Amino acid sequence: MSSCGSLYDSTNLLLQYCNNDDTVSASSNMDMEDRVSHLEQRLQLQEDEIQLLKAALADALRRLATVRSRARGCSQESSCWTETSGHYSPAPPTKVRQLLQALPSRPLSNGYVQQKRLLSSPSSPKKEVLQSIKRKSMSTERLTLVRREMAAESRSRTTSSSSSSGGKSKSKECTFNAEDGYVRMFLRGRPVTMHIPDQQKDSYSLDQKVALPNQKLKLQWVYGYRGRDCRSNLYLLPTGEIVYFNASVVVLYNTEEQQQRHYLGHNDDVKCLSVHPDMVTIATGQVAGNSKDGKLLAPHVRVWDSVSLNTLHVLGMGVFDRAVTCVAFSKSNGGTFLCAVDDANDHILSVWNWQKEKQLADVKCSNDSVLAAMFHPMDANLIVTCGKSHINFWTMEGNTLTKRQGLFEKHEKPKYVLCVAFAENGDAITGDSSGNIYIWAKGGNRISQVVSGAHEGGIFSICVLKDGTMVSGGGKDRRVVLWDHDYRKKAEMEVGESYGPVRALSEGKPGELFVGTTKNAIIRAAFPDTLTPVVQGHTDELWGLDVHPSMEQFVTCAQDKQVHLWDTNSHQPLWSKTIEDPGRCAAFHPSGAVVAVGTMTGRWLVLDTDTRDLVSMHTDGSEIISNVRYSPDGNFLAVASHDNFVYIYAVTENGRKYSRVGKCTGHSSFVTHLDWSADSQYLVTNSGDYEILFWEASIGKHVTNMDTVRNLEWATSTCTLSFNSFGIWPDGADGTDINAVCRSHNGSLLASADDFGKVHLFSSPCSHPRAPSHEYGGHSSHVTNVAFLHDDSHLISTGGKDTSILQWVVA
Repeated sequence: MSSCGSLYDSTNLLLQYCNNDDTVSASSNMDMEDRVSHLEQRLQLQEDEIQLLKAALADALRRLATVRSRARGCSQESSCWTETSGHYSPAPPTKVRQLLQALPSRPLSNGYVQQKRLLSSPSSPKKEVLQSIKRKSMSTERLTLVRREMAAESRSRTTSSSSSSGGKSKSKECTFNAEDGYVRMFLRGRPVTMHIPDQQKDSYSLDQKVALPNQKLKLQWVYGYRGRDCRSNLYLLPTGEIVYFNASVVVLYNTEEQQQRHYLGHNDDVKCLSVHPDMVTIATGQVAGNSKDGKLLAPHVRVWDSVSLNTLHVLGMGVFDRAVTCVAFSKSNGGTFLCAVDDANDHILSVWNWQKEKQLADVKCSNDSVLAAMFHPMDANLIVTCGKSHINFWTMEGNTLTKRQGLFEKHEKPKYVLCVAFAENGDAITGDSSGNIYIWAKGGNRISQVVSGAHEGGIFSICVLKDGTMVSGGGKDRRVVLWDHDYRKKAEMEVGESYGPVRALSEGKPGELFVGTTKNAIIRAAFPDTLTPVVQGHTDELWGLDVHPSMEQFVTCAQDKQVHLWDTNSHQPLWSKTIEDPGRCAAFHPSGAVVAVGTMTGRWLVLDTDTRDLVSMHTDGSEIISNVRYSPDGNFLAVASHDNFVYIYAVTENGRKYSRVGKCTGHSSFVTHLDWSADSQYLVTNSGDYEILFWEASIGKHVTNMDTVRNLEWATSTCTLSFNSFGIWPDGADGTDINAVCRSHNGSLLASADDFGKVHLFSSPCSHPRAPSHEYGGHSSHVTNVAFLHDDSHLISTGGKDTSILQWVVA
C-alpha cells in the first residue's frame, strides 16, 4: 500500500515537471509524453487495485460484525446506539477502520467528476482537449483500449480466484451459490453479491434464456435546441416545419400542428446544418466520438431527404479529423456543390460534388477558429469564410482554392467576424464582435459601407429577408433589429433575459421570424414586440428527473440552476424556477403536492408543485446530493449524498414539514441510487464502489441479516445493482457504464441509461447475465436518467452534456 502511495506521489511530481519544463525540445517532448502516458496506465491499474482492496476491507468489516453478532446472540454487540444522532451505526474494530481510512482514495465515479467521461461522453469539452493532442501522444482511442484491457485483466484475475466447485455454477463473470441463495457478479474486479428471493432459489439458473420485451420505444419528442455553441442552425421549410438539431437528432417541428419528425442518421453530436436550394435536401455535419467498444466514430456529413427522412449520401468518412462545424450548399448552379469546414487545427475547407460523393478541392482555411462558410448566391465558385480576426474570399478553379483576405483598411478590425449573409445585389454583409455591420461590395474584398455600433456587443446572426430588408441579432444586448434596404434601422425588439442572447435568425411566415438563442430556446417573433417561445430546454449538464405520480407531467433540474415542470402533451414547461445552486436530482411527493430538489452543494429544497413557491430548505453536508426519494406512504424522505451518508427525514403536513430522524452510516463511497420497500420500512442503496446495503429506514440502522430483506417487495427499481436488474450490465462493464435504471409501474419493463448515448429496454425482472435489449440512440452524451410516466405510456430520458430531454412512446 505504501508503494501505491509513493507511485501516486512520484507520478504527480513527474507530471508537474513535464508541464513546467519549457526547455524540452519537440522530439524529447514526444518521448516524455509517451512515458507520461505509460505512467498514467500504471497509475490507473494501481488505483483499481487500491479501490478493490478498500472495498474488500469494507466487506470484511461487515462480515466480521455479522459473525460477532451471531456468536454472541445479541445485536448490541454488532451495533451501538448513538445518542447525538439517534441512529444505529456499525462498530468495527478501531485499528481496521483506521487502516481503511488511511488508504489513498480516488473513488470510482458515476457521479459529478468522472474520469471516464473524457472518453465516453462525446459532448465533453475535455474530450476535445484530448483529441487536440492526439498526434503528439497516445490517442484517446488507444488509451481507452489500454485501460479497458487492464481493467479486463484485473477482472479476470478476480473471477478466476473466486470461482469454486461444489454447489456453485459459473457463467463467465457471474457465479450462483445455490446453497446460500445468491448471485455474484464482478465489476472492475469488485465482487457484487445479490441475494435471491426464497421462492426463486430452487428454480433459478444462470443459463436461463431471457426474452426481449414485446414492447418497443419510438421517439416522439425532443425538448431543447442546440444554440449555446452552434450557429446558422434554424430554418423554415416549405412544409411549415422548422428544422434544427439537438444532441444527435435533427428535428423537423411543425409549430402549428404541434408535431415533430426526427432524422436519426447521426451517431454523435450534430454541429451544423444547411438547406439545399430545392428546400427539400438537407446536409448535417457531426463530430468525432467513441463507441462503447472504444472504436472511433468518424466525423462526417450526411445529406438526406427531409420528406422521406432517407439518407441520400454520406461524405467525408475518414477525411474529416475532429468535427464538421460548417456546411453549406452552393446556390447558383442548382446546389451541385457543398462546402464543409473541419474543426481540426488547420480548419480545412473542402468542396464536394455531394451527389457523386467526390471531393473537388480542399485548402487550409485558417489557424484560428472558422465560424461560418457560405457560397456566394450568384457565383458557385466563390466561397466566403469568416471567424477569428478574419474574413476570406475563396475562388475555386478546378481543384484549387485561392484566397483573398478581406481588407479592413481604416475600419476597426474586430476580434471575431461572427456571421455572414448576402444582399440581393450580391454584396456580402458581416456582423462582428464589436457590434459593427460591414458591407463588402460584390466580387471584392474591401468594405463599401459601414453600420457602426449596430448592436452593443457581438452580432451572432444576420438574415436577409425575401423583401430585401435585413434583420440582425445581438448577443450582449439580446436585440433583434430590422434594417431597410439602405441599412437604416426600422424597428427593434429585445429578447427576454431568461431566453438569452440571439444565436440564429430565420424568416418564418410573412411578418414572422424564428429566433434561436444561446440558452437553447426557439422563439416565434414579430415586430414590434411579439415574442412567443416554441422550444425551451436546459443549458448545462442535466441529471435530475422525476415523473408526477398521477399526471402527465415530469420535473427536471440541471446545473444551469433551472427547475422545469413539463407537460408531456403541450411539450412546454408549466413553470420554470431559478434556484441558487446547480441542480442534481428531483423527486415528487406521492401526493404530487410538492417536489424535492437536491443540489450540487449539499442543499436541498422543496417546491410547491402548483405555485413553484419555496416550501422548505435544508442542508446536509457540503457535497453533491445525488438522490432524493420519498417513501411510498409519503411519511419519509431519503436524501443520499456524496459524503457517503443517507439522511432520513420524517415528512408531515403533506410534504410541507421536515424533521431529521436518522442517518444511514456505513457506505465507504458516495451513494448513487436508492429504493424504498413497498411498506416504507426499508431502504436499499448503491454506492460508487458498487456496494449494496440495506437499512431500517426510520432509524437509519444498517441491516446485515439478508433473510430480513431478500423477500421484500420494492416500490421502485432504480438501483443499478440489484438481483432484479443486474442483467442490464454488459460484458466488460466497469461499473460506471450504466447511470440509471427504471422499472415500469406494471413491472414488465426495465429501461436503462448508459454512458454511450443509448437507452435500453429490457424485460423485467432482469435477473440473468447479459439480458437482451432493444437499443435506442438520440442522445449524444452520457444518458443520465430514465423514468416511465405514471401510466407507462411514455418513457422520459435525459442527456448529460447534451442537456437534451427525449420523450419516447412505449408501444
